[in-house]
Amino acid sequence: MTKDEIMTKSEAPRDGFDEAFWNDHSEPMVREEPEAKRIYDLEERTARFGEEVIDFAKTIPQNVVTNRIISQLIAPATSVGANYVEADDAVSKKEFLKSIGTCRKEARETKHFLRMVVRAVPELKPQARVLWLEVKELHLIFSKIWRNK
Repeated sequence: MTKDEIMTKSEAPRDGFDEAFWNDHSEPMVREEPEAKRIYDLEERTARFGEEVIDFAKTIPQNVVTNRIISQLIAPATSVGANYVEADDAVSKKEFLKSIGTCRKEARETKHFLRMVVRAVPELKPQARVLWLEVKELHLIFSKIWRNK
């Protein structure tokens, strides 16, 4: 089997389920342009992402269902940055790859819980989508780093 034939489940095509959920299909979109200039320092970018998720979580109306989702959202979203810092300070390649792998997992989990927030509180979809696009990019970045071990 060649390297191109080996595919992890996170890299496998998903028939656009995530994209279909986040796209309104109201108008065709070729590409979204970022509203703010991208930060290429991953430590700063992941820290800001965690802060933005915390601020977003404060806007979610609290009830029995959303309280659980909020805690499940904040934990992985803030862990992405913490695990990146750990990877950046790794003393071995093995330790680095383990931490980057954890960043990938936490980013994917964050995407999941953003989707759950939107199911619980549909009016938050525009704000959640912005965060979802950012964490999607972070997931792709960490996946690329991890694959190019």
